[in-house]
Amino acid sequence: MQARTDKLVVLITKGIESELSSVAFTIGNGGLTAGLKVSVFLTSTAIDLVRRGGQRLTQVAPLTALADLIADFQKRGGVVWACPPCVQSRGYEQSDLLDGVIVVGASAMHAEIKDGAATLSF
Repeated sequence: MQARTDKLVVLITKGIESELSSVAFTIGNGGLTAGLKVSVFLTSTAIDLVRRGGQRLTQVAPLTALADLIADFQKRGGVVWACPPCVQSRGYEQSDLLDGVIVVGASAMHAEIKDGAATLSF
């Protein structure tokens, strides 16, 4: 039996090309609504979700526009982490990313998992 937790880590590897990115942020927002502390760790093409303007390229009906999902997630206290090598390999710098995005290694995600966070992967 898994211990109860109030934390959720969502690992997203899909970018603007996939509806799974919208699904992941919809579920992350649902976690916040349920009272969870939700963190999202972005790797691979998911980095483009938080590149300024990148999130405006995806709308998966009937889901809320991705830009709105991400803004709502951050406004409500959700934490967004971006993988440093993934950011760097795309030639991005911190200033290319949405305000509030934290460029940090997987150790931040691992710390949450060690502290009992549930995990989801998209």
